[in-house]
Amino acid sequence: MPLILMTGYPSSGKSTRAAELKRLFEERLAQPENKQRQLRVHIIDDASLGFDHQAYASAREEKNARGALLSAVERLVSKEDVVIADTPNYIKGLRYQLYCIAREVATTHCVVYCAISVDEARKINAQRGAQAYDEKLFDELVMRYEEPNASAKWDSPLFTVIQHIADDALPFDSIWASVVEKRALAPNFATAVKPVSESNYLFELDRITQEIIGAVLESQNSGVPMFEVAVPGSSKKVRMPGRNLTLSELRRVRMQFTKLNKQVPLKVDAIADAFAEYLNINV
Repeated sequence: MPLILMTGYPSSGKSTRAAELKRLFEERLAQPENKQRQLRVHIIDDASLGFDHQAYASAREEKNARGALLSAVERLVSKEDVVIADTPNYIKGLRYQLYCIAREVATTHCVVYCAISVDEARKINAQRGAQAYDEKLFDELVMRYEEPNASAKWDSPLFTVIQHIADDALPFDSIWASVVEKRALAPNFATAVKPVSESNYLFELDRITQEIIGAVLESQNSGVPMFEVAVPGSSKKVRMPGRNLTLSELRRVRMQFTKLNKQVPLKVDAIADAFAEYLNINV
């Protein structure tokens, strides 16, 4: 059953809303007309995965935290479980990967955006004591945050809650209707919501990802240390992990990416950006 992604600035109230959402689901499921659904509700957060805020201060630790999240979601998402991912989910590339997991198991998915001003989030963070984000890390996460876009399939349906408006309630009825009452579409179903696949899509997917792998290897072979590598066709750069990447490692990540995107096709002009993001998450 549904995968629900919480997203927002640090200290934007994601965990409070996730707990509220879990309570509302359990109350609705306890009603007589829903007893037959037999759904369990889970919250996955950094603490349950063994990480704290400081994981996001280190590229290596953040990669480990993302990997643990993806594994936990893959393990829990099923027809009998509602999974609420209460982690930062601040990069669209990660939200895209989670969307693909939901599509692979033919379940529904939505994003809950806890919208708040930076100043208000900073004020709340300062009041959290030992649970607060370090000020430097708070600023870094705000700068790195990629706001969800309702027109992107991996951010849709999108439900926005204005956190600093006291009476802005969680739109639970709409969330329930979207992820529980809506019939999930299998990845290969004819009416699945996906971009129209161009006739040469697989050729372009192969060509573009090969060119990006080639650009990374060429940059490494130049002997000039680089923190980021510009790649063809993308406005994004591939962040280097502080070591040389092997051809076999890059091929493995490329194979994972192409497998995902054969099932849920991208628009051709979005492949380069998506693959650059995927490399940044997985290497």
